[in-house]
Amino acid sequence: MTAGKRAAKKKTAWVAGLAVALVVAGCVAVGVLNTGGDTTVPAPAADERADSVAILQRTSAEQGLCYGWELVDYYDYGAAPRNVGSNLGDGVAVEENPGCPRWVQVTANIGYVSESSESNDFARIEVTGSPDIDSADLWQVESGLGRLGLTEDVFVDDPGWAVTRAAVMLPLLAVEAGLAEPADTPVPAAASPSPLPDAGSDYLRDRWGWLLATVGLLLLAALFVTVGVVQRGRQLRVAVPAQRAGAGVAGRTREKA
Repeated sequence: MTAGKRAAKKKTAWVAGLAVALVVAGCVAVGVLNTGGDTTVPAPAADERADSVAILQRTSAEQGLCYGWELVDYYDYGAAPRNVGSNLGDGVAVEENPGCPRWVQVTANIGYVSESSESNDFARIEVTGSPDIDSADLWQVESGLGRLGLTEDVFVDDPGWAVTRAAVMLPLLAVEAGLAEPADTPVPAAASPSPLPDAGSDYLRDRWGWLLATVGLLLLAALFVTVGVVQRGRQLRVAVPAQRAGAGVAGRTREKA
């Protein structure tokens, strides 16, 4: 093999290797960019943030305790929280804030995965507070969120609404835990589902076909009985005059004899 042929062969192998590398890199890039859906954790809407701040401002002023929220994207490593807020305002956190020496905050850590992933979306809810607040009291407040319907599934479905709703529930739960006195301004209670309409009797629902058949047979039997009584009455009315006529003829025969 001549030197020219060997050089051409090496060049061909190098070009083929570069093409394979480009194809693999392209596939990896497509896999990274095409996650099968948006995995960004949505922040609360503007009206949800504004309403929550207004409620927390009133309750904080009456109870002497600051309240806030923090929404975090679990997979957005090292980035700032998706949203924070408190009685001090939208975008203002209470943690380590000089304006809030005593505070309670709810943190929602949300993780969304791609549709192609075998893992599930998840939410981690935590209630923290200033150093003077006992951890047992904070745990009681945290467990109270689930009792009011703010479960992990709710945070996964609508994290923005859930975290602001949890924040406005903190004053009520803080009172239950003995961290604050009740505020004069009522705190909105968790929405309770309206009662379902009466489902009726299980006995009737499970046996309605049998009952309808029974009622039909009873009505049919009553009809047969009525028809039989009417026909029997007619037969009796026809038979009695005939008997009376036969008796008169027999009497006149005996008189002639």
